[in-house]
Amino acid sequence: MKDRLLQWFKIYGSTKQATRWLSVISFTESSFFPIPPDPFMVAMLFIKKNSWWKLALNVTISSVLGGLFGYFLGAVFFDFFGQPIIDTYGKQADFENIIALFQTHGFVTVFTAAFTPIPYKIFTLASGFANVSLVTFILASFFGRGIRFFLVAGIMHVFGERFGKLLVKYFNIFCLVVVLLGVAVIFMKITT
Repeated sequence: MKDRLLQWFKIYGSTKQATRWLSVISFTESSFFPIPPDPFMVAMLFIKKNSWWKLALNVTISSVLGGLFGYFLGAVFFDFFGQPIIDTYGKQADFENIIALFQTHGFVTVFTAAFTPIPYKIFTLASGFANVSLVTFILASFFGRGIRFFLVAGIMHVFGERFGKLLVKYFNIFCLVVVLLGVAVIFMKITT
């Protein structure tokens, strides 16, 4: 399915319909869809190279709105919607660990989930369920998702299609390396 969608975006990436579909994928991935929007954004950037910041902004806003939808599901309809989603992905133990993290590190927890390949949808549901401050949730989501999508789009803009193909193939490793570098920088600043 992912390959067919990527092919569709490569063929029809210059249309408004593709931009709308990218918004839908970004929105749904933040609350229940299993495939991240990054590969689709990269496919569209093969065609719309100079629109990199518009696409990154579109994906960021759509993703944060989808995150708010997940937050709402977790806060209001957790038993009806949230628990079945967690059960579908077999993430009950992860969900319970996330709730514990929210008690002490709400902003950092949401930011980390928004930026990394960790399933952000689980964190959006957990944020609503744990009654994380809505302002904290929105800010952490916006910064995490924004940095992630603008970084991917900016790198694509500078380095082009060859890097984009590598990025799609090794996306999880790329995000992990960036997070580890960020943690190392923070650790060095704290200890010096």
